[in-house]
Amino acid sequence: MIYLNYKKSTILLISVSFIFLLGCENEITNNVVPVSRNGINNFIINLDGELEISDFIWKGLNEYYYWQDRVEELSDEKLKDEENYAKYISENSQPIEFFESLKHVDDRFSWIEDDYRVLENTLQGIISSNGVEFGLLYACKNCNELIGFVKYILKGSNAEEKNIKRGDLFTGVNGTVLTASNYRSLLFGSNMNYTLNMAAARNGVIFNTGINVELTKEENFEINPIQISDIINLDKIGQYGNKKIGYLMYNQFVSKKSHELNQVFENFKNEGVSEMVIDLRYNGGGSIKNCVELASMITGQFTNEIFAEEQWNNKLLPYLRNNFGKETLINRFRAVLEDGQEINSLNLNRVFIITTSESASASELLINGLSSYINVIQIGEKTVGKNVGSITVYDYIDDEQTKNPDHTYAMQPIVLKIANNDGFADYADGLFPDFFIEEDLQNMGVLGKKDEPMLSKVIDIINGTSKSPISKSKISKGPLVKDPLTIKRQVMFVEKDEVFINQN
Repeated sequence: MIYLNYKKSTILLISVSFIFLLGCENEITNNVVPVSRNGINNFIINLDGELEISDFIWKGLNEYYYWQDRVEELSDEKLKDEENYAKYISENSQPIEFFESLKHVDDRFSWIEDDYRVLENTLQGIISSNGVEFGLLYACKNCNELIGFVKYILKGSNAEEKNIKRGDLFTGVNGTVLTASNYRSLLFGSNMNYTLNMAAARNGVIFNTGINVELTKEENFEINPIQISDIINLDKIGQYGNKKIGYLMYNQFVSKKSHELNQVFENFKNEGVSEMVIDLRYNGGGSIKNCVELASMITGQFTNEIFAEEQWNNKLLPYLRNNFGKETLINRFRAVLEDGQEINSLNLNRVFIITTSESASASELLINGLSSYINVIQIGEKTVGKNVGSITVYDYIDDEQTKNPDHTYAMQPIVLKIANNDGFADYADGLFPDFFIEEDLQNMGVLGKKDEPMLSKVIDIINGTSKSPISKSKISKGPLVKDPLTIKRQVMFVEKDEVFINQN
């Protein structure tokens, strides 16, 4: 937890096996919080209703936000005059609007949630879902209508039993044509049931098929991030010989899935896999710890070497270094999981990673971190460019991790940039593929099959039969409409076993 106690002028930061957490400023009685200067309580702010939340937002961002020193409204100077600070908070009573107003111009990823349970579930792959993972595109240039396309169907979901599959198109919901102004309410609203009005394309023209697919959302559906794991045997021997290729489609970095992931690599190892394809085309990121574990499974010969190093804001970075040493900022390759289970490693010197314009955060970290040590061959589209990480910030009212009973807000602000062992962290424009290939909506193929266009390209490269030259194209189509769930999934968050900060 993080517990801010201004009576003692102390900040105590502890995180046990989960994300960093922020505590409230001090004990609250009847919504009145003493605000102190140099440890002396000399002014009372009456925090009623949403003003209490605004106070929590400002102080949390002031302490941990990566761009804190570059946002004038987050200056430490505000706390030197309690009366003006109280006036400032009273003028910003809308939590979400206030949070957005404090973000730096370069911040594309920080967000706030009015229910921390939703935030927690999202980070662990638990969402309200009917199982259809889809993307959205504009139907034509300079128009408002949208087309939905199915990327894949989640295992064990309601959609798995319905007449819908990867590559299918839809243009309406419940008989209403999808547009840029109504898609959020139709597809991401509170309605648990809806019908997709399916469509198809012929000679570049989209038309309705008359097929309607009724779907029901499960409120707390737990996604298995291991969408596909398989071993591909080449049909013929290429110039590099007949190799076994391990294929893993991993759609979110979830720390509680470490054991299942390790079992997948145990199978790869036992079967003699000598080439590895990691498909991250739909992976928006997740746990840094889980990312390090996957990197350690792919390799194994770099145990205890630096995989990535965290760069916190100018307020916390020197403090962390001076009080706890540089090691607290470093993420190293591992030989065991957190519970001591030995990691199954393949000891590979190269890996093939498939990406699209949806690959972000921890997906990009995997590529960047491994590139300091082995040959990482990226196939697909340019990635998002999220080279920053976040923490979850709660409003705790005591050192027993008691969440403020008066509200359920929590924040997921950007707090750090992360670099590889070469010190490289500047890929905000995305990571560009070595071989550029886009998903063709009219020929998406079946995921995991050898003739799926992106995987087929990788196999050709491995087999030495690829005839197309390396492309450094910076053009990546990707979905033109970002849905709110995809944006929230594009997160890279920090997990520490134990960190203490005492600041007097």
